[in-house]
Amino acid sequence: MQRKPGKPDGFLLAAVLFLVVFGLVVLYSMSAYNGQVRFHDAAFYFKKQLFAMVLGLAVMYGISSLDYHILLRFAVPAYLVSLVLSGAVLLFGDAYNGSRRWLSIGPLSFQPAEYAKPAVILLMAGVVSQMDRKKSGRLIGAVILMVLPIVGLVGTNNLSTAVIILGIAVIMIFISNPRYLPFLWILLMGTGFLGIFLSLEQYRLERLAIWRNPELYEKGYQTMQGLYAIGSGGLFGRGLGNSLQKLGFVPEAQNDMIFAVICEELGLFGALLLMLLFFLLLWRFMVIATHAPDLFGSLIAAGIMGHIAIQVILNIAVVTNTIPNTGITLPFISYGGTSVLFLLAEMGLALSVSRHCHYPGRG
Repeated sequence: MQRKPGKPDGFLLAAVLFLVVFGLVVLYSMSAYNGQVRFHDAAFYFKKQLFAMVLGLAVMYGISSLDYHILLRFAVPAYLVSLVLSGAVLLFGDAYNGSRRWLSIGPLSFQPAEYAKPAVILLMAGVVSQMDRKKSGRLIGAVILMVLPIVGLVGTNNLSTAVIILGIAVIMIFISNPRYLPFLWILLMGTGFLGIFLSLEQYRLERLAIWRNPELYEKGYQTMQGLYAIGSGGLFGRGLGNSLQKLGFVPEAQNDMIFAVICEELGLFGALLLMLLFFLLLWRFMVIATHAPDLFGSLIAAGIMGHIAIQVILNIAVVTNTIPNTGITLPFISYGGTSVLFLLAEMGLALSVSRHCHYPGRG
């Protein structure tokens, strides 16, 4: 007999709401200069992000109120829609800054690649939870092949997001399968796949050279300015709103490089607090995954945990020049309406699973 759903996880909800508010405050600080210069409105980026946040919170509430088992029947259709949308980007997409990643519907535009992330999480959770565990080792390859079409479509114009999607799939399979040996050839296949995509475009190989010596290349300017911002923040920063690097030195400070300006304004102390908050968020996903009533719910929470972990780690690694620049946003913090909308939809999924969790001492 299925137990009656309880309340959503309060700790996770509080952490998400704190990140949302913190993200809006920081975004206004980082984007006011660019908004005033480009649009004669210091709150331009803030207002657009606020609209996406409010819409996303409504979506999060709606999804969290559902029984997540209902979504199992929509897993495959949702994935097929992501394939169609990602293919449409290649044919009809809008290009900004040399990248064709957006689809426009009237006055609204969105990135289908952001929708593909929760679609893949649902697909993987649905398919893996229905597999025969005794034969799961044989089916790992088949499941990976299911995800490769969306990885290939997204990777054509957005390699970093394709890597995130593939990483989510591998993490979810790894969690559901106790055997380690099959993942050796998956690692080899993923490395080969990444190598092929890097070699297809010259600018991707150029990024490796810029990463090694950013000071020698004109395109290394953003990386160098980001490092200057991090270094000038010291322990406690210049103070919220007092960044100098956001005044045109760090291009598009409100986007991928926002963590660098956070370090400048809030210092190492503020940056570590933000990283701690992300760590607590990931810990809560792990708790929900551990106490979920079934494998489907557990894999949903694990997939969301993998998504957030990969994206946070890659963004911070890029900003600190630990890895080549890949254009990955910081969840809940960087500017991007599509990103925050689907991130909050994922949080709704996690909260829905948490309502059915069997915590010790919970009736």
